[in-house]
Amino acid sequence: MQTGYAGWPIPSGGDAPVGPGQLAAIAAAIDPHLQQHAVDLADRNERYAGAPARTLVTAANGATWVKVSSTANTWVTLWEPEPAWKPLPLASGMSPGGNTPEYKIVGRQVHMRGRVVRSDDTLLVGNSQALAPTPPDARPKQLCSWAGGQSLTGDPVTGVCRIECATSVVWWSQDGSGSPWVDISGSYWLD
Repeated sequence: MQTGYAGWPIPSGGDAPVGPGQLAAIAAAIDPHLQQHAVDLADRNERYAGAPARTLVTAANGATWVKVSSTANTWVTLWEPEPAWKPLPLASGMSPGGNTPEYKIVGRQVHMRGRVVRSDDTLLVGNSQALAPTPPDARPKQLCSWAGGQSLTGDPVTGVCRIECATSVVWWSQDGSGSPWVDISGSYWLD
């Protein structure tokens, strides 16, 4: 006899449990309907790669996933905590400009923030300057760009620059008077 939405085998009457095999069948039928637990993403992939579709797994940090394939290790993330900011390694000759250059990846989107100055305290001059190598995990599949801020100095006054990201984070400005710092705050998609 089966009962409930899950159709669990609940022996009764003449089919009442007569041995451990029937109790194991009940446990096996209930198990996919329970919330499973993992330490983290790697532990989830190791322990539950062969689990059936619709298996729900939660991690100690609250991350919650549902398996969507019974034949592949394919999951949908229902929730996971936002990652911490990581330091952005700067190019040779560049230094943090008061606000530490950092990045983080949320889903498939990269967020950057912070200011960059030249290490020798001279102005950033010219129409392009590499500010930082793009970390491998933050490299987009195609060139991405966004508007960045720069100091409001010189004549003409220019307060916006272009930031590009591929294998490097690059500053572009047509202000010939230069800028003492550039703000890299912005975001782009990885694919």
